[in-house]
Amino acid sequence: MTEVEWSRLKAAELRALAVQDAIVLVPVGSTEQHGPHLPVEVDALLAGEVALRAARRVAARTSIVVTPTVWTGLAEHHMPFGGTFTLDYPTFFALLRCICLSASRHGFRRLFLLNGHGGNMTALDVAVIELSVQLRLPIIAGTYWMLAEKAFAEILETQPNVLHACEAETSMLLALDPKLVDMSLVEGIGAPPGSDFWERFMRAPSRWRPWTEVTPSGVIGNPAAATAEKGERLLAAAADAVAEALLDRRLWV
Repeated sequence: MTEVEWSRLKAAELRALAVQDAIVLVPVGSTEQHGPHLPVEVDALLAGEVALRAARRVAARTSIVVTPTVWTGLAEHHMPFGGTFTLDYPTFFALLRCICLSASRHGFRRLFLLNGHGGNMTALDVAVIELSVQLRLPIIAGTYWMLAEKAFAEILETQPNVLHACEAETSMLLALDPKLVDMSLVEGIGAPPGSDFWERFMRAPSRWRPWTEVTPSGVIGNPAAATAEKGERLLAAAADAVAEALLDRRLWV
């Protein structure tokens, strides 16, 4: 199997990948509370896993390498629960800029920032505009569950897509590392969000609110509906969708 992990390759091998016009796939996550039953590494862990699976799917068709995961992002809304690291936007942008600039200085010309945290989405949209102009490169950003939106809706039973510490994320953790999940703590801590949630927190006009105003448990969605079988299907669907995006020539011209 072709090695796709940047950190496992030697400098000479990475120089060769740059000559081959390899895609640099950068998983971007977060370290934050995920309710009482999941660890704080969920977003970083899942972003990295989806990135590696997607890269292995496309490695026979295009050169690709996956960087170490950016493990912290914009998570101010989770700070009241504890267990959370957060960056401000200037620091977040500077970190991504330095990663992309380093790759470009080595000769890489195609960069894809694969997001795994909802709080990063708006910031990444802004960041890729600024980075594309500054570095004069095609720099792409995408959130894995948005790329796989249709497939996720067909797999999940109690929600349309990823929420937070929910049926989806809990399922994927059960598939990936069940030792990290305490299902004895999920009963009664979450439920499918009602119309009030969507009206107040997910639609324009927007207003920032701490997550404690959204959920007393830190959970949005229904983790009790999670299964490892669903989780494996979700991970596979996410990897397929990201792989399809990576191979879309229209993104790179």
